[in-house]
Amino acid sequence: MRNFILGIVITVLVLLIGGLGLALLGFLPTRANVPPPEMERHIAMSALDNSVERHAPRLNSPVPPTDENLIGGMKIYTMNCAGCHGGLDRKPVPFGQSFYPPAPNLILHPPDDAEWHVFYVIRTGVRYTGMAAWDKTLSETDMWKVTAFLSRVDKLPPAVQDYWKKSSGVNAPTGEQEGHDHK
Repeated sequence: MRNFILGIVITVLVLLIGGLGLALLGFLPTRANVPPPEMERHIAMSALDNSVERHAPRLNSPVPPTDENLIGGMKIYTMNCAGCHGGLDRKPVPFGQSFYPPAPNLILHPPDDAEWHVFYVIRTGVRYTGMAAWDKTLSETDMWKVTAFLSRVDKLPPAVQDYWKKSSGVNAPTGEQEGHDHK
């Protein structure tokens, strides 16, 4: 039995060292202009979600989701986030698609995570993705306004939807879109 367990431990170590060797010798792909294998995508998204679950404090927003704050979040999003994550016109953004992994279009596919989760990602960024940490650029209040906006993109109050239409010429999402998918 002891030899069997030792064999398993040695096999695991050889696989880990072999994988590390492949990576350090440049055999693993690093190109950002080709889709990753499905297994890599699944592992990366699971690692991100699990890391945020482990490290993010479960904060409640100090910013109430008033019309004024949601419009403020929409403005901040438009100025700072839309270039990668899609504008209010809901058109694809080529720059955001040039990243690996591609930046999600947060207007077409709003995050379905808890607000504390969205806030943590905005505040701390995501390593190796191009998602910047905004804690040195935006105030905490502004980050919470963007969080409130993104968390309610498909269920905004009428006054905020009217502002959206006036500022972009396009109706705000209502959550009744065919094929609406949050991921």
